[in-house]
Amino acid sequence: RSLVRSAAISLDGATLITASQDRTAKLWCVATGKCLHTLEGHREAVRVAVFSPSGTEALTASVDSTTKLWNVASGALLTVLRGHTQGVYAAAFSPDGDQVLTASGSGLVKLWAKDTGECLVSFEG
Repeated sequence: RSLVRSAAISLDGATLITASQDRTAKLWCVATGKCLHTLEGHREAVRVAVFSPSGTEALTASVDSTTKLWNVASGALLTVLRGHTQGVYAAAFSPDGDQVLTASGSGLVKLWAKDTGECLVSFEG
């Protein structure tokens, strides 16, 4: 077992996602308690995991300075958002699910186009 850093439940209440110190995130079936997918690929601890408003995609943000976009049904990696120079400690979808917001330990916040992975704007906080 690994330290769980965050957990979120899908809007329909069917799926749970957890972010762990062991560099993975896991998708769980709430009804059965079974692990549906283990999301692997981060090089450091995963600090946060969240669902898109539609529940079809999820974000994981890591100390490795990347944020990854995943397909919830298949567990497939869709996109890697790169551009932070320090760990990413917060991530969120826009209400329409078309954009992603990330915040890092450097005080930088970035707004991304979800489908292209392009950084649209950076904010220094």
